[in-house]
Amino acid sequence: MVLERRIETTTFQENITFQITCWFRYGLRLTLSLTQPTNVFWIITSLYNTYMFGRLFLASFLFLLSCNPDISQTPPSTLQPALYIYRFNPPALVEFSEDFQLVKEIPFSIPPHCGLFNIFPAPIGKFMAIELNCPNGQTVLYVDVVSAAVTQPVTDTDSHFLAWTPDGDAAYLKIDSLGNARVIRAFASTMSAAPLNATDKQDVIPITGFTYDLSPSLNRGEFTFTFSRGLGQGSELWLAKSDGDVIEQLYADPYHYISFARWSPDGSQIAFIKIPDSSTPFTLGELWLMDSNGTNARKLADADAGHGYAANWSPDGKSIAFIVRENQEDERANQSGGSLISNIYIVQVESGELTQLTHLAEGYVESPSWSPDGNTLGFNEVIDGRIEVRIAEMTTGEIRSLATESTCCPAWMRK
Repeated sequence: MVLERRIETTTFQENITFQITCWFRYGLRLTLSLTQPTNVFWIITSLYNTYMFGRLFLASFLFLLSCNPDISQTPPSTLQPALYIYRFNPPALVEFSEDFQLVKEIPFSIPPHCGLFNIFPAPIGKFMAIELNCPNGQTVLYVDVVSAAVTQPVTDTDSHFLAWTPDGDAAYLKIDSLGNARVIRAFASTMSAAPLNATDKQDVIPITGFTYDLSPSLNRGEFTFTFSRGLGQGSELWLAKSDGDVIEQLYADPYHYISFARWSPDGSQIAFIKIPDSSTPFTLGELWLMDSNGTNARKLADADAGHGYAANWSPDGKSIAFIVRENQEDERANQSGGSLISNIYIVQVESGELTQLTHLAEGYVESPSWSPDGNTLGFNEVIDGRIEVRIAEMTTGEIRSLATESTCCPAWMRK
């Protein structure tokens, strides 16, 4: 997940330097510095031309992608759990049943020069958001997993996924990060029946454009949003109604980025990761918990930070799965994402008891995804540059692969 994206402008006599810095989910920090004596127009024109070329290329690719054969089916009368993973070759979204039997495949090729950032299933319903890293910026697509239709909710600028609404009909997106940054709610339910690239079903949410994280409560009609005013100024966590009407500040920390705030299933508590506000790309962090009104904040455990891994509540709200960096004393791991060694741990919310789920001595794991019944965890395991989805049985501790091919991004849906 992108934790922050900003432009810093410094003027020294006749030179202007633009520095664009991005932090990505896989720990990549990309910095682009452009210096040109007095010719600001040259800088803006160069960035704009690159940006527009990328947009046109992606739109053309999506038109071809939308020509997938119709694999529509009649949705079940009741919501059924399903697990989706992405297989790189041959490229497809692969659906498994609750007992991990193969159901179907949806052909889905990643556009050339783009990379898969992550997939985000709606909490209920048939829609999935896919976020791509492309030369022109991050791009969100909607996939209807019943009809295989692909739509692009935002076509004229970059878009970054923040969260689904609890009903699964729309997603909160941060758009135009390098320009007029703002948060919108883009509806998927209406776009699935509209032409590709339809953009008329969006609401602007009146919260700050500095927002980098947003988390709706499943049962309160509210969401939290987190923002920072800049490096060295910490961060703030606020509460708002579903339409963006700000209610109150819940928490602030002048020395840390508050990241990945996530509501407990019953809406009574909020878990989040604290990341030190520093220039170190991959620092150590902490898993914290507080009551939903912002009181009783306390540390639960040390956690990995800087790589974009959220902690995840179990469906019964009794435990939280999160990522721990094992090589804490390795300075290389502070600077290079590839040097990370990490494992998944489970913490009991009431007692604070910690249980180590995976036991990697090399490589790393990525954010676990609970099954709706809480009996299994799906997660990415990356060793020697190869990524695959693994499934952990919570009762036995058994861990196995779902496929022999390279796969990623397990995502449970109820549709």
